[in-house]
Amino acid sequence: MDSTGADGPLDDPADELRELTRQLRAQLVRHAAVGVWAGPGGPTARAAFVPVGDAQDDAGDDAPPVALGRRTLAEIRAELGDCTRCKLHATRTSIVFGVGSEDSPLMFVGEAPGEQEDRRGEPFVGRAGELLDKMIEAMGWTRGSVYIANTLMCRPPRNRDPQPDELARCMPFLHAKLAAIAPRIIVALGRPAANQLLGTDAPISALRGTFHDRHGARIMPTFHPAYLLRDPSKKREAWDDLKLVMAELARLGIEPPRPPRG
Repeated sequence: MDSTGADGPLDDPADELRELTRQLRAQLVRHAAVGVWAGPGGPTARAAFVPVGDAQDDAGDDAPPVALGRRTLAEIRAELGDCTRCKLHATRTSIVFGVGSEDSPLMFVGEAPGEQEDRRGEPFVGRAGELLDKMIEAMGWTRGSVYIANTLMCRPPRNRDPQPDELARCMPFLHAKLAAIAPRIIVALGRPAANQLLGTDAPISALRGTFHDRHGARIMPTFHPAYLLRDPSKKREAWDDLKLVMAELARLGIEPPRPPRG
């Protein structure tokens, strides 16, 4: 069998194998660079990652570094360190990395930590967090059996909106966490989180109630718990969204730890 490499035909089987390996590595780096998290199969499906090496040229200078094999959350947290990659490190109290099960098929993603989250170093621990816990429990899951994270790991001063440079530094770590966990379904809590995950600027009213397939995961945008506290009339719509999530998990053969309520 003859193959053609970057410099012409390959007659030596060893050269052919090296060229095929180079092409495969380059393709996987391109997938990682755009945030491919999982492939089909089983309750969770692990994404494949390769070292950048000489494949970096194929993926472009902006491709994020990726590691060979499955990266654990502990490894990602170690890489993050005492992060000073953006200006938020000067005003934060804690890095809010995330909490929950590393093997969960179900993940919840919000926008940025608030004051109480910053103080405790854990996402969704205020009143909105209490409501989120109730929503998760009504689905038959628990806070410890899902994974909860944010698009931003440091609290913006006075809870202002995250700025593009801050998101640019933090989102690669969210993508790394998504790759480590490989959830089958991601519930995006509120418009900012949904927009960041889906690459859109659409209002939450136009996004919720429908699954959006992106890079191997199914994303269900819904209202943020803090919004539901301000407008309880939207709770029924949010619950409708979560019922769709429950039905899709059941279709995938994934049962919750406890029977759902409602």
